[in-house]
Amino acid sequence: MDTTDRFLRFAAECEAMAKISPSRENKIFWNGLAQRWLRCAQLTEKLDSDLRSFGLRRRQARSQMRSMAQ
Repeated sequence: MDTTDRFLRFAAECEAMAKISPSRENKIFWNGLAQRWLRCAQLTEKLDSDLRSFGLRRRQARSQMRSMAQ
């Protein structure tokens, strides 16, 4: 399971806790925590995507340099 999936699972668990919490304050707390986990998942997904793009651009640049050197 990758990090993004783990964060999404944590968010779902927090949302479940919010649903069963008896007090309004606890519901607010758990929902806020769920939102933070969702944000972590979004940031992790973006970082992974950016790193993949960077790696692809880097490989393409190296390939172009090799073909120019030949």
